[in-house]
Amino acid sequence: MAITVRIPEELDTQLEQLAARENVSKHALLLRGARVVVERASRRDEIDEGLDFVLSHDAELLTRLEDA
Repeated sequence: MAITVRIPEELDTQLEQLAARENVSKHALLLRGARVVVERASRRDEIDEGLDFVLSHDAELLTRLEDA
């Protein structure tokens, strides 16, 4: 899928410099960044689900620990 992304000039310059240092294209950098964002969001969702599970399944235990 192709999309058009408008990047502020300052950020574009920074991307160009980073791409040159890492010997990759700006396209590759943007894909890498998109993957990082998706992975972080996914990880956050997993953590939230785990916390919800613990809070709902171990509520009594957590209450006893709170009172100790």
